[in-house]
Amino acid sequence: MRHMTTVRGGLARTRRAVGGALALVTAAFVVFAAPTSAMADESWYDDCVAYASSVCQTGVQVGGPAGEDECATASADMHYTRVCINFDGDYVYVKDGKEDTHSAIAAVTGGTGSVTGRYCRNPYGNGTWARCNFDWTESGEKRVYGGYRVSDSLVHATGAIIVFTGN
Repeated sequence: MRHMTTVRGGLARTRRAVGGALALVTAAFVVFAAPTSAMADESWYDDCVAYASSVCQTGVQVGGPAGEDECATASADMHYTRVCINFDGDYVYVKDGKEDTHSAIAAVTGGTGSVTGRYCRNPYGNGTWARCNFDWTESGEKRVYGGYRVSDSLVHATGAIIVFTGN
C-alpha cells in the first residue's frame, strides 16, 4: 500500500509539472504570437492587397509628432487632415481633423524602388495623432497627401500638400 501512495504522489507531481509546462508554453505563444499594431491586418485599402507597390499601415496612436521636418494641413474637403514628415526614420504623422466616421489618411507616393505608394491610417478619431514608420528610398521625388478613408476601395486624398526629394 505504501508503494501505491508513492506512485500516486509521483503521478500527481508529474501531472502538475506537465500542466505547469503547458501553461508556460501557452503563455509564451500568446505573448510572442499575438499581433502588434505593426503586424496587424493591413488590408483596409484594396490597393494594398492588389498591388505589391502599395503598402498600408494603421498608425500607432501618439500624442503628436516628434522631430518633424515638415507639416501641412489638407483642405476642408479633405477633412483638415494634418500630415507631418520626419525624414530621419521615415516617419509619417497623421492627425484626424474632422469629427466623423472616417479614418484620416496620409499618403506618400513616388520615389524609386518596388514600393511607390505608402498609406498611413489614423482610425482613432478627431483630434488624435497616429504615427507610421515607412522605409522609403532617399532618391526620387515624393508627394504627400492628406485625406480620409471612405471604404476599403476608396480613399480621398487630392492635391499634394508636401513635396520633397532626397530624404
